[in-house]
Amino acid sequence: MGSSVSPISSGVDGVDDILRGGLVTGRMYLVQGQPGTGKTLLGMHFLEEGLEKDETVLFIHGEESHEELLANGAAVDIDISDAEFLDLGPDSEFFIEDYSYDLVDPSDIERDRYTQDIHDAIRAIDPDRIVIDPITQLRYVEANDHQFRKRILAFMRFLKQRDMTVLTTATASPEQTYDTEVRSLSDGIIELTRGEGGRRIKAAKHRALGQMQGDHGMEIRDDGVEVYPRLIPEQHDRPFESERVRFGIDELDELIGGGFDQRTVTFISGPTGTGKTSTGTQLLCQAAEDGLQSAIYLFEESIQTYDHRAESIGMPVKKLREDGSLSVTEVEPLTRSGEEFGHMVKQQVDRQGADIVMIDGIDGYTIALQGQETELVRKLHALTRYLKSRGVTVLITNEISEMTGISRATSGNLSYIADNLMFLSYVEMDGSLRKVIGVLKKRTGGFEHSLREFEITADGIHVGEPLTGLYGILQGSPRRGEITDTFRDE
Repeated sequence: MGSSVSPISSGVDGVDDILRGGLVTGRMYLVQGQPGTGKTLLGMHFLEEGLEKDETVLFIHGEESHEELLANGAAVDIDISDAEFLDLGPDSEFFIEDYSYDLVDPSDIERDRYTQDIHDAIRAIDPDRIVIDPITQLRYVEANDHQFRKRILAFMRFLKQRDMTVLTTATASPEQTYDTEVRSLSDGIIELTRGEGGRRIKAAKHRALGQMQGDHGMEIRDDGVEVYPRLIPEQHDRPFESERVRFGIDELDELIGGGFDQRTVTFISGPTGTGKTSTGTQLLCQAAEDGLQSAIYLFEESIQTYDHRAESIGMPVKKLREDGSLSVTEVEPLTRSGEEFGHMVKQQVDRQGADIVMIDGIDGYTIALQGQETELVRKLHALTRYLKSRGVTVLITNEISEMTGISRATSGNLSYIADNLMFLSYVEMDGSLRKVIGVLKKRTGGFEHSLREFEITADGIHVGEPLTGLYGILQGSPRRGEITDTFRDE
């Protein structure tokens, strides 16, 4: 970073992150998007940040009145009442004053007066930060796009000479050619969108500092705009650690070869009701005994239901929550983006040092979070890579459609995320429906290639000896005879 580049905060931490440190002093930025995407609120955050640093700030506005802006800001806990305001709206003094013109074209005088008044106000106020909402308000007094470009160029030159940082807004409109002009003249461009995937924010350009690529999560909450950049795995040179996490049940730990290595991702797959959540919770309970801290995120049931089910089979999750070794979070449906959920988990790991994170279950994850399923799976992959880079072990429960047997390791082509694949399934044995458990994949170390009978009772999980002499278990109907390989990995 050169000595002439001096970044300042935009007032929103996530925006500073995607802009690689913030806005550059003395530059001009364009925030573009459809109505209702949050352009004006971003401008308000920018000015509020300046006020908190005892800077002089100016809000040049044309579509909303001074009173409306203050009221809208107060609704999301933004206070810019100490800012200077310059109203360029059609009801302002710039348009209602009565002028008479005799020897010249009135439009020329109005344009010059309009621009001169803005320049005079800026000179008198001498602000450090300026918001122009919208910049296209200046287009209304120009005869054509050529004149508008000339006016903007001169205006930008005027502002940069005074070392002022300017944030402008504009409504995206491909039919208006001056949109392209403003974009080309801006040092940075922030694009806001809103659709089925929720609110999104993207830095399309940022001279001098660069920007994080792609779009990112954004929400407007009680405290204003919140931005959640995509998680990027941290790079560490530390060697792979061979410590293991285990279930604390001898037969189950034997099945997985003594335990799953830490800093890996384990999928526990199976049809509904087989005990996926209970199996994962058993590992978390044992982890607490081993001095590790865990966090579980519930996508498909409430905390009350989870507590009741776990306690009913002897798993003391309430006690673990009370002593701080287990954190349980219920994720409300359709209130968060994939990025926001990722940052929720990141904060849990950073603040409380979680060693194990369990996501229960993947179907609820893709339904409860905003966005398309394929995009959410990609974000889940990024989250697991980030957690592994932080030394965190990840458990994910995954429901598959087959009630008996198993033809795929996971649903939705997710097996590439997994370092370890454990599965539960129903089988018909001796005229009754039973459960079995097995391991299909373990990236580091060996494991049993046999299956074991699995049962959940009031005393907890019970795992039997390896099932021998039976074939066709993966088809759901064990029999004695020739081995038939029915499993197809993804």
